[in-house]
Amino acid sequence: MKRLIENLSIVTMEKSDQPVITGSIAIENDVLVGVGSVPDGFEPDEIINGSGQLALPGLINAHTHMAMSLLRNYADDMPLMSWLSDKIWPVEAGLTPNDVYLGTMLSIAEMIRTGCTTFNDMYFEMEEVAKAVEQSGVRATLGRGMIGNDREGLEKLANTRTLFKDWHGKADGRIRVSVAPHAPYTCSDGFILKSIDLAKELGTEIHIHLSESIDEVSESLEKYKMTPIQKMEQLGMFKLKTNAAHCVHLYDQDFEILKAHDVSVLYNPSSNMKLGNGFASIKRMLDQGINVALGTDGASSNNNINMFEEMHLCALVNKGITGDPTALPAYKALEIATINGAKALGIDDLTGSLKIGKKADLILMDLNKPHLCPQYDLIAMLVYSAAASDVKSVMVDGRFLMRDYVIETFDEKNIMESANKAAHALINRTQKG
Repeated sequence: MKRLIENLSIVTMEKSDQPVITGSIAIENDVLVGVGSVPDGFEPDEIINGSGQLALPGLINAHTHMAMSLLRNYADDMPLMSWLSDKIWPVEAGLTPNDVYLGTMLSIAEMIRTGCTTFNDMYFEMEEVAKAVEQSGVRATLGRGMIGNDREGLEKLANTRTLFKDWHGKADGRIRVSVAPHAPYTCSDGFILKSIDLAKELGTEIHIHLSESIDEVSESLEKYKMTPIQKMEQLGMFKLKTNAAHCVHLYDQDFEILKAHDVSVLYNPSSNMKLGNGFASIKRMLDQGINVALGTDGASSNNNINMFEEMHLCALVNKGITGDPTALPAYKALEIATINGAKALGIDDLTGSLKIGKKADLILMDLNKPHLCPQYDLIAMLVYSAAASDVKSVMVDGRFLMRDYVIETFDEKNIMESANKAAHALINRTQKG
């Protein structure tokens, strides 16, 4: 299938000195073969009028827990540890595989509508998440969230090995599998070492929460005389490719460690603020050359998975906390939400920018909206003015997942109805007694 999208504005995320070009996008099967101009001899099967639209790479949600959409607005306005231990973990213990599938599909519907084409998930019943990814057509890296000690939790390691065997590289290469120990405060040193060994065995990356709250860091300093990041370096985790979610409370040495080992930080501004965990020093990370990607966290601590909202906050919050309006420009926020996420997940050869030879993962924005008028700087418009509801069409691997605001790969209404029923049934049965 050859498609040509004509006469539109294009944000390639390839050249910061030429952030927006005009022209056409040529797609052959799942690959971009023309960006800006059409290759000689290209004869499209379909020509799409892109007038009044803007194309950009699909956004990448670098840290989330998709099935937690079933707990959206269930537990709010609470500190992290009481939120987890008193509300979230007891309910999660009652989740069924079908609950996880429906919660993931519900989040994927929201994700597609908000212009996100790739996500990095940490949860459980990940086989169900993989089925949802395969069915819906999105791209994902999946890790079985693991809590354990030297004697317990070993079956979770075995489950990760099976997940990798069954799903890594599947769905036409759209699914990757990571190793995902939850956090140092929920995993013993011995269990983390086993997780590291498994990641080495499988040749894949690690996805972990680090230094999310001040209490977590304080407890680590009291117990080990080291921060969580220093402790993970001591255990050898960072010898492997590691994606560290949050990294809100860092000491000077922590920044140096992250940079030295090319650890990617997965930044979650909404969740960090909502849980009262503070503000990550993103400008300092970027200034020191640390790769920072953007995530929403789960829909229970956000309470959405809207990457446009995260981009907006990413830019504004870091201006506010530094007192510097130039601290995080709009283009940098777009980088964090696109190509930096692809780098974190090790898929920047496939996606994250619009470049000839990369996969046709892109979104089309409808510019004919009052809040987008007048149009001067389109990059500033995307970060400061645009809304997720401006996303008109979404494509992954050259296939439309949403076209002209209609999701094409599954029955969105049915998923919403089924997920709503499943969510209420989950709360009813876990709260009894």
